[in-house]
Amino acid sequence: MDWEKARYFLVEQQIRPWNVLDSAVLDRVLNTRREDFVPADKKELAFVDVELPLGNGQLMLAPKVEARLLQEIQLKATEKLLIVGPGTAYLAALAAGLCAQVFVLEACADQAAKLTAALKAANIKNVIVEVSSSLTSQQAPFDAIIAAASFTQVPSELLAQLKEEGRLITVVGELPIMHAVVVSKKGAEQAVREVFDYNLPRI
Repeated sequence: MDWEKARYFLVEQQIRPWNVLDSAVLDRVLNTRREDFVPADKKELAFVDVELPLGNGQLMLAPKVEARLLQEIQLKATEKLLIVGPGTAYLAALAAGLCAQVFVLEACADQAAKLTAALKAANIKNVIVEVSSSLTSQQAPFDAIIAAASFTQVPSELLAQLKEEGRLITVVGELPIMHAVVVSKKGAEQAVREVFDYNLPRI
């Protein structure tokens, strides 16, 4: 397979049409080898517009969703990001080039080891993987949080880990329609903005 051509078509045929126009995000997609972050037996599906099964009921997000989450959270170069959810190796790799530090919570030790190995092979040094079955990181507070899963409502455990003026993006609701929302923390209040409709499994 011509991986570079596949990467170009990924951007032009899947990601741009999904209203991902942020040049920094698109550059990360073009310069990050997604094929190195999918399971070895699914490498040929690295650029297909679907969630990929990882085993144990876990899924890797479709590439357009990963790019859209990053665009909507609007990371800055000096910020610290938390990523929660299964199958987020590629998402973490993309985010690593958009902010200062990325922390990933992974419930499965085996997946955490694979994620760490893939990041090391890609020479990405600003991502730290924590094995934890909870939603709470020892590295809080964070400027931004991406929860790559769905909830009935935004978990208070995640909101509590945001810095003042921090942002969180996740998917909330019930089938058949769920919504990705961005929550901005302002003192004791939170501003909530719906950004797109998409269904994801519970964490």
